[in-house]
Amino acid sequence: MAEFRRKTIGIAVVEHQGCYLVGIRPPGASLAGFAEFPGGKCEQGEDPASAAARECLEETGLRVKVLELLTRRLYEYAYGSVDLHFYLCHPLEAPTAEHDLHGFRWEAVASLRSIKFPDANVPVLELLEQRARATTP
Repeated sequence: MAEFRRKTIGIAVVEHQGCYLVGIRPPGASLAGFAEFPGGKCEQGEDPASAAARECLEETGLRVKVLELLTRRLYEYAYGSVDLHFYLCHPLEAPTAEHDLHGFRWEAVASLRSIKFPDANVPVLELLEQRARATTP
């Protein structure tokens, strides 16, 4: 019998000037058509924060600084169990209009709820909204 293993995922919630970096999962991928923050599975011996930064660079070409763990969530999908680590990150260099984000785009926090994210992301969306309200005069 094969041993069941939960996948540990590092996710970069990249904020720049009140907007967040969001992509749409491609056809054929698990959760195709759903929105996502850059991120992916931890490699052997890699911690989730390092995975979040590495995956962000691989997926978007954007180097980021991991600032803090926003939330951690264990979630059961039909295809398996995941241990999601959502990290607030900032770009190391200011993004420009010429920067090719490989299909990712900047979305205002107010528009995140109108985008179809997987259920596992709902708590982090709520947290981002709460943080935005707390900093808005």
